[in-house]
Formats: sequence, C-alpha cells, structure tokens
Amino acid sequence: MALEIERKFLVDGVYQVDAHVSTRITQGYLTATPERTVRIRRAGDRGFVTIKGPLNAAGTTRSEWEYEIPVAEAEAMLALCEPGVIDKTRHAVPYGDHLFEVDQFHGANEGLVLAEVELEDEDEAFRVPPWLGREVTGDPRYHNAMLARHPYRSWSEA
Repeated sequence: MALEIERKFLVDGVYQVDAHVSTRITQGYLTATPERTVRIRRAGDRGFVTIKGPLNAAGTTRSEWEYEIPVAEAEAMLALCEPGVIDKTRHAVPYGDHLFEVDQFHGANEGLVLAEVELEDEDEAFRVPPWLGREVTGDPRYHNAMLARHPYRSWSEA
C-alpha cells in the first residue's frame, strides 16, 4: 500500500520566480467521503485516476494509489464526476531539499493559493520558504474535494 504524507499551507508571498514547471489541472470526484476519495484528473496532456483512503487524526497521512490513464478517458470520466470541478495551475517550486507544489486556483476558488510538501515521515523537518503562510493541514475546508463542493469564494470568512 502506498502512503501519502503531506502538509498544506496558505501561500503568503512571491513564489513564482522559483517555479520551474507549471501545469494546468482540472479535476473532479467520482466519490468524496471521509472514508474514500476517487479523483479524476487531467494535468496538461495526461490523465490520472487516484484513490485515497481516510486521513489519520493529524490530517497528514493516508493510503493513496494513482494510475495514469489516457487523457481521452480522463475527459470522459470527468463528465461523470460529482458537481464542482477544481481548476488550478500547479507550480513546482523547489526549496531546500524538498519540492513544494503551489496550487493557484481559478474559477470558484479564485484567490486561493495553497502549497503542499510531501514528506517521507510525519516528523520530517524541512526548510520553510519565506512565502509560506499559515499551516492548514488539519483544516478540511482546504481539501480539494471540499473546495469542489464548497468553493473558497463562497466562504463568508476566507
């Protein structure tokens, strides 16, 4: 079983100058519950299906399986997804020994910018970039599946 260990932060500053790859991503959810998530994603000219299990109590770790699929199949599956599609540009930003994935959201989530860093261990230390803001790892409002249902721009307090 594959494990995903990541921490998530708001972005508060300029990160773009260090971004070395940027990819437009569209993703939707066939199912999104606390027990399981099945995500369909188109990232540039590639398609993926991802299955994720429940998060641990800290909100940092869960089982994850991701498989590349033909982009035409991803497009067809996106049409079957629950209402609320995520549209974002992902910027790969190296800092220290880690790669931060900075997501700049569009559409109903416009104005939200989040950074994620994947770790080998929950207690792994990493250098904190100057543009990293408040940690939101344990806040379910910032999960993509939740943002698809309850977009950032609809929040009364953002």
